Amino acid sequence: MTTTSNDMIFSILDNNLSRIAGIQGAVLLSNDGIKLSAYLLEGPQAERIAAASSGIAATMKAISREVDGGRVIRQLVEMDDRYLCIVGCGEGSTLIVVTSRKARLGELGGEAVRTAQALGEWLGTPERNLAPQAPTS
Repeated sequence: MTTTSNDMIFSILDNNLSRIAGIQGAVLLSNDGIKLSAYLLEGPQAERIAAASSGIAATMKAISREVDGGRVIRQLVEMDDRYLCIVGCGEGSTLIVVTSRKARLGELGGEAVRTAQALGEWLGTPERNLAPQAPTS
C-alpha cells in the first residue's frame, strides 16, 4: 500500500472510531490475515490480532454458508475487560475494533459497520488515471 493509501485509511479509521467511548484500537486486515493498517495499536500486537481474527472471521463465514445465513455483517466478542468487533469491509478485507468495556455496544457496532462501509467503498474505488487521455477517432 502506498503512503497516500495508508494516510487515507488512517483518516477514515480516526474520523469514525475516535467517537467510540473506550476505543483501544483497530486493525484492517486482508482475508488471509495480513495486517493492512492499524489504528492505535503497535505493529507486533496489530499483526497478532490480524492473524488470530482472520480465523474467527473465516469460521463465521463458513457457518453462515452452512446455514444459508448470507453475508456476515458483524461479530461481537465480549471479554471480561474488552469488546472485539469484527466487520467485513467489502471484498477481501476485515476490520477488527477493540474497545474497553466503557463502549456502548450499539455505538460500537454501528460505528464499526459505518467505518467498514467507508473503507469498503474507498478500497473498492479504482485508482484514477491522472494522465490526460488521448482523443479517440
